[in-house]
Amino acid sequence: MIIIISPAKKLKETSLKIKGLTDIEFPEEGKELISELRKYKPEQLSSLMNISPKLAELNYERFIKWEYPFESEEAGAALFMFNGDVYRGMQTEGFSEADILFTQNHLRMLSGLYGLIKPLDKILPYRLEMGTKMKTKSGKNLYEFWGSTITEKINETLQKQNDKNLINLASNEYFKAVREDKVTGKIITPIFKESKGDTFKVVAIHAKRARGLMCRFIIKNKLKDTEDLKGFDSENYSFNNELSSETKFVFTR
Repeated sequence: MIIIISPAKKLKETSLKIKGLTDIEFPEEGKELISELRKYKPEQLSSLMNISPKLAELNYERFIKWEYPFESEEAGAALFMFNGDVYRGMQTEGFSEADILFTQNHLRMLSGLYGLIKPLDKILPYRLEMGTKMKTKSGKNLYEFWGSTITEKINETLQKQNDKNLINLASNEYFKAVREDKVTGKIITPIFKESKGDTFKVVAIHAKRARGLMCRFIIKNKLKDTEDLKGFDSENYSFNNELSSETKFVFTR
C-alpha cells in the first residue's frame, strides 16, 4: 500500500541528522515554478497566496534563494520539516530507523512546489498551497500545471507494492491533484468522525490529527494489508462497519 498525505503550512527547524537523504522526483518542474514565483513582489505574493505581508516577505526571500541541487544548511528531510496537526499526530520525532525506512517505502506527501515528496527527500523550506491560482505555461492553476504527472508517479510506486491500494489521508485540496480515474489501485479513504448527539460528524481539527494517528498506526505496525487498517484504535477511535463502504473506512468515537 501507499499512503498519501498533505504537507503542512507550518515548518520547523530540525537538528536531526538523517542518513540516506534522497533527491526530489521533479526538480525541473520545481525550477519552473520557482522561476514563475520570482516574478512576484512580496505584496503580490501576499495577495496570490492569501498570506500576511510578513509571511509574503519570508517566502519571497525563500524563492530568491532557492537553488537546486540543495546545498543550503536550511535543507533537510521533508518528513521532519513539516509541523502541522497531521505530523504532530504521527509524532515523527520518535521514529526508529525501521520506521523511517517503512515511511520511505510506503508514504508520500503531495506538494504544490515539489509535486510528490518521499519522506527522506531533501527539500528547502517553502510555502505554496496546491490550491494557489498561479498561472503557468501549463494552465491557470497548479492542478493544471501538475496534470497527470503526480498520478503517474503514484502508479509507478504502487506497482512495487504487494497490496496495490492507495490510502488517501490527504486533504480535499491536495487530493484533487491526483487523477482518481487514472490510479491503477483501489483508493481507500479513512474518515474520522466525532459523536454529536444522535449522529457522527467530521470535526476538521480532530480529523487532521486522526489522519496523523492513522499514519503512525500503519508505520509502527508495519502494515502491508489494507484490511488491517480496520484495527486502528488510537485515542478511542474504532472502525464503524455500518457507516463504512468498500472504499470509505469510517472511524468514530
